[in-house]
Amino acid sequence: MHFLSEELDNYVTLHSQDEPELLVQLNKETHQKILQPRMLSGHFQGRVLSMLSKIIHPTNILEVGTYTGYATLCLAEGLSENGTIDTLDNEEELFDFQRKYFDKTIWAKQITQHLGDAIDIIPTLTKKYDLVFIDADKENYINYFHLIVPIMNKGGIILSDNVLWSGKVLEEIKPNDITTKILLEYNQLLKDDPRVETVLLPIRDGLTLSRVL
Repeated sequence: MHFLSEELDNYVTLHSQDEPELLVQLNKETHQKILQPRMLSGHFQGRVLSMLSKIIHPTNILEVGTYTGYATLCLAEGLSENGTIDTLDNEEELFDFQRKYFDKTIWAKQITQHLGDAIDIIPTLTKKYDLVFIDADKENYINYFHLIVPIMNKGGIILSDNVLWSGKVLEEIKPNDITTKILLEYNQLLKDDPRVETVLLPIRDGLTLSRVL
């Protein structure tokens, strides 16, 4: 589902900040070599992530779901001087691809890759986070949220991607469609949970911004 016409979507992108050259290369190589390149945040959403990070100027960032590292580098653009990024992914075959691009940036030593299941890794983290980006397996979004809220600083921001799920959140749920069912529960949780205040932005496939109270 396209929430904007292709022409309007192109206009929005053309009138947003240009994609940095390294991310242009990462984007291109992802489409050439990696399965499911649609999972990449892409130019427009990447600039949104960059802008939000620059506004927040976080000390510690947590990313659940690295894929090829595009969003990681967008978020890094707003990182404080001595800040850190912990990025979690269970796809071993993407680890070196991610690292290749991380090592081309000034944030190379500030980005730590964690390989494995986020459900197991998050409880081992000892930092407090100012900014979190959740973009992994949707079936665990609720579990991730409950693990993440206690390790957030007050006023910290949790970003949740793909919450409109190609418009399926408006359709009748098929009996075997567990993912859409969980995303509907997740969206309602973010609306009702007294620990956060939330706004759902119709950016790309839906991006929820939740502020920890």
